[in-house]
Amino acid sequence: MGRNVKRRAQPRRPFLGSAMVLSALVLSAMVFSAMVFSGQARAGPLACGDLAGLARPDLRIDRAEAVPAGTLPADNPARAALTGAARAKAALPAHCLVEGTIDPRTGVGGVPYGTGFQLRLPEAWNGRFLFQGGGGLDGVVGEALGAIPVSGATAAPALLRGYAVVSTDSGHRGRDNADAAFGLDQQARIDFAYGAIGTVTREAKALVAARYGRPPAKAYFMGCSNGGRSALMAATRFPTAFDGIVAGAPAFRLSRAALGQIWDTRSFLDAAPKDPEGRPILAEALSPADLTLVADAVLKACDAADGLADGSVEAVSTCRFDPGSLACPGEKTATCLKPAQVEALRRAFEGARDGQGRPVYASWAWDPGIAAPGWRAWKLGTSRTGTANARNVTLGPAAIANYFLTPPDPGFDALRFDFDRDTPRIAETAALNDPTGTFLSTFTARGGRLLVYQGVADPVFSARDLVDHWQELARHNGGAQDLSASARLFLVPGMTHCGGGPALDDFDPLSAIESWVERGEAPDRLIARGTAFPGRTRPLCPFPQEARYQGGEPDRGESFACRAP
Repeated sequence: MGRNVKRRAQPRRPFLGSAMVLSALVLSAMVFSAMVFSGQARAGPLACGDLAGLARPDLRIDRAEAVPAGTLPADNPARAALTGAARAKAALPAHCLVEGTIDPRTGVGGVPYGTGFQLRLPEAWNGRFLFQGGGGLDGVVGEALGAIPVSGATAAPALLRGYAVVSTDSGHRGRDNADAAFGLDQQARIDFAYGAIGTVTREAKALVAARYGRPPAKAYFMGCSNGGRSALMAATRFPTAFDGIVAGAPAFRLSRAALGQIWDTRSFLDAAPKDPEGRPILAEALSPADLTLVADAVLKACDAADGLADGSVEAVSTCRFDPGSLACPGEKTATCLKPAQVEALRRAFEGARDGQGRPVYASWAWDPGIAAPGWRAWKLGTSRTGTANARNVTLGPAAIANYFLTPPDPGFDALRFDFDRDTPRIAETAALNDPTGTFLSTFTARGGRLLVYQGVADPVFSARDLVDHWQELARHNGGAQDLSASARLFLVPGMTHCGGGPALDDFDPLSAIESWVERGEAPDRLIARGTAFPGRTRPLCPFPQEARYQGGEPDRGESFACRAP
């Protein structure tokens, strides 16, 4: 007997199929995009122009275009003076040029910020990536060529060797490399100090992988001055990002070096004659002839200690000099210095101190490079008026007021800095900015290698300060022998800031770090030459070793051996 069964009405469910499919498609696209950008996808390389399609809200790509072979690099002597970059004279290879901004935002005071970058991707890629350090206070995107950051270098830039090269403004746009206005913005400080290294490295590597269809086999960082500081920051704060790092004249205690600049300027102003308005003329505190007199006296005291009197002080560790030996017994003559000049040199070379005599910044090594134009450019300048043009004056005060002091104090008169009261005010920026760390276990465990070089006559960052730091690194990393397996320091006698001076400033640290990283060939010496001594070669020795003459042809590097002092 059949029954009519009445089914209960089922509640209507919304149809989710289309929404689920759409969500899945969006998610898949996002995952695929992330895979492409992280270098995980291997679908094949993208054409240069197609890289613009990888833009995101937090990654603006303003330019992605092919550059034909034969294009000549621009020349910017003012910027090169701060980065040490040797002028690239050869025509560039065919490459893809990408320019953009990471994390664009509006900052304090309505000022636009973001980390600008330039990436050059050669058609004949060698599988390597190089992050090119900047200089000064950055704020400008330099040409990403990977020029050797030693002004006398003749070795080819990295781009011409087949490297993909990136450069950055470190998170802010300035009028030039001396513009410190960014220091008013908290995030801009972080980006300049270290943050931009991480973000630019991440995005640049992803673009490299997208362009070539594979990530870089090896990654390097190379820079001098602030670029050298950034290089050390890469080793200490981004220990997995780079295989090899070259740090030239690294501003590893930049905050204290800035105070040293004030100390030096005040010391030399005390010895300077005054103009008719009563303003001291900084450049005339010591004339070029006065500094040549000092340089010759340093040579007389220290030159022969390396076994050969040849116009270069190789025995850096044992050089001792007292400017008092040049004090005039009476009136000033061409063969002596006035008491005020002697005192100014003593105060400057002994280093900045507080009211209790405690060091604020390091002392300086005596070197004949004191008479070089590069030394004068920073310490004294060339202005014959009461308006000084020394870089210590034009760069330092605004940086101290806007960046190094926390909170920033734009109206601060740096020349009135109180080394007792005001020094603690730089501590917060120093904690962000100064790569003084000595813990490198991750970097070294994965095979990272660090090559550092420094001019003994550098007027910006004290070679003695770096030597002290290097000895601390050794103490914290198993001793000098263990440290040398992964990190080496090379002092360059006579060299001023990132090149110049009576020095052999033509050497190739990029080839050295590449051989060390990829073939295990640790640099026992760097062979150097330079226009200051035509026809001469000489070894630059890993600290603490110094070059010693062994006999033979004096201008041949083979006549010298690297020996512990």
